[in-house]
Amino acid sequence: MCGIVGVISKSPVNQLIYDALLLLQHRGQDATGIVTAGPDARGTKFFMQKARGMVRDVFRTRNMRALPGTIGLGQVRYPTAGNANSEEEAQPFYVNAPFGIVLVHNGNLTNALALKHELFAFDRRHLNTESDSEVLLNVVAHELEQAAREKTLDPEQVFQAMVNVHRRIQGSYAVVSLIAGHGLLAFRDPFGIRPLCIGELDAPEGRSYMLASESVALEGTGYKFLRDVEPGEAIFIDLDGKLHARQCALQASHHPCMFEFVYLARPDSVIDGISVYQARLNMGETLAQRVISTMPPSEIDVVIPIPESSRPSAMQLAQKLGKPYREGFVKNRYVGRTFIMPGQAVRKKSVRQKLNAIGCEFKGRRVLLVDDSIVRGTTSKEIVQMAREAGASKVYLASAAPPVRYPNVYGIDMPTKDELVAHGRTVEEIREIIGCDALIYQDVEAMKRAVGVLNPGLNGFEASCFDGTYVTGVIGDAEIAELNSQRVKTGEDEDGGSSRSRLALQTTVEVG
Repeated sequence: MCGIVGVISKSPVNQLIYDALLLLQHRGQDATGIVTAGPDARGTKFFMQKARGMVRDVFRTRNMRALPGTIGLGQVRYPTAGNANSEEEAQPFYVNAPFGIVLVHNGNLTNALALKHELFAFDRRHLNTESDSEVLLNVVAHELEQAAREKTLDPEQVFQAMVNVHRRIQGSYAVVSLIAGHGLLAFRDPFGIRPLCIGELDAPEGRSYMLASESVALEGTGYKFLRDVEPGEAIFIDLDGKLHARQCALQASHHPCMFEFVYLARPDSVIDGISVYQARLNMGETLAQRVISTMPPSEIDVVIPIPESSRPSAMQLAQKLGKPYREGFVKNRYVGRTFIMPGQAVRKKSVRQKLNAIGCEFKGRRVLLVDDSIVRGTTSKEIVQMAREAGASKVYLASAAPPVRYPNVYGIDMPTKDELVAHGRTVEEIREIIGCDALIYQDVEAMKRAVGVLNPGLNGFEASCFDGTYVTGVIGDAEIAELNSQRVKTGEDEDGGSSRSRLALQTTVEVG
């Protein structure tokens, strides 16, 4: 999971991209980067700044001044493959031929290893990192080179290249790239697993476009939301500001990632026609039905969410049960989200730094805690213990998502079976591990109906971590093992924390 943004404008875009990345910070806190082309959109230089850390830490005034131009890209990174400690694997990625291309990518290629061999053996392209995004960039570059006639590149050639890109790559991908001297190119995988939308802004100096992972990045920067990029669709915006769009996948169907609605996306975003907030309300309503069928509501005194993604579901559940909704945990907003911290040890260590219980909401009460999902169970176990220490007489736990039983191969950090508390275990066995008095999970089909009713035009959802069905094709044990071999590598210091370098990469690249 990453957050990406691309802008083509008539005025400087560095501050605009920075602001958009702040709005997408929840999608990745490991690294961030911005590249611009300047001094205007027809410029022949790329200016790049990328480093480990969050947006506000990486970009200082001197960095922003070194990012001129009216066209550019940005990314916030949450790594699931490659080396998390490498500054080189922060995005954007750059390749000098053909034309000069920079790219940002959200997703995960499931055939990256095979593509690496193809690129070296047949396309004569060298890769310098372990990132699947560099693989994707070089596939795009090769196909654009094959499609281009002489030194020109028109929309027809771009789209023909995209047809071939879709034929070669497998997995999930939402991509925005900049082709020096030609324009902005964006495309989405044929199943629409990872989100991507487009907006426009009419300003006195002319119309500009923004592409981003979530609609909140558009709205928060003053852009008008136009639409989502369709699965398999490519969008090319030339330097005159003309937008060209075409379906480039031979077969496309719409299966957005369910985990976006469960946890990843901001509640104020709309993804593929579905309000994330309303989706979570609906999940709370169906979860209430599961609770009622599992235990008498009279045994519950109060409903308390585990901040923050679970709040809408918890509120709706409390209303349906007729029980008080209370905030029982205070979150330290200056500690990163434990889900996206690379090491299990640092995740466990950070729980009590991240949350603190409000004792009066627990003391002597039978408490139903509501979480958005339970992945590894480590955080849930710690929080249940915190509730008991705060004086709760009973601690029940409800998950707005079904049990996470299967590896995810599309860009969410849960690829190994051993890390999933629900894999190969019954609900009662999971309850014993977590230590709660009752454990209630959402039903898979009920969840799909609850979210799907908000956009009946979808073909379904990518919900493989819940149901084991991989929409891009069969993913067996051999494929899982191969993907695990590419899984993100992190350095661990003596107390279990992830060691992090603060060296930033700032470059100016001549492409003309």
